[in-house]
Amino acid sequence: MTPTIRMTWAENADRTLPLPSYETPGAAGADLRANLPDKTAVTLDAGHRQLIPTGLHVEIPKGFEIQVRPRSGLALKQGLSLPNTPGTIDSDYRGPLGVIVINLGQAPIVIEHGDRIAQAVVAPVLQARFELTDQLSATERGTGGFGSTGKT
Repeated sequence: MTPTIRMTWAENADRTLPLPSYETPGAAGADLRANLPDKTAVTLDAGHRQLIPTGLHVEIPKGFEIQVRPRSGLALKQGLSLPNTPGTIDSDYRGPLGVIVINLGQAPIVIEHGDRIAQAVVAPVLQARFELTDQLSATERGTGGFGSTGKT
């Protein structure tokens, strides 16, 4: 089943910008664009983070989420990433869709109006039931934590 993500424009959004789109037939993520007030570029200094508006509100079908992830080219070339990656947009959220970006590089990054800044991956969601028990089942790994499975 292919879910449909319904969208509305935020007030004052530039409605000439494209909606999120898949750039290739095999793409898992649809690119999200910066929809900046007054079309004014944002300069993000090294180590700083900022919420960048997309100009959209979304309606995600129940049983799905949108995961917001960094674009790999921007991460490699400029150090632009997302501090809460992947960010989750729940199916019952109807507020403005913003992307929290962070500059992990060493030079300022300029985000222009209309720039592709992140990608949205639509994914199914299951809700689990949580229950207390007196004992957990044994496994070969047991309680071994970080690094317990070795280097290779």
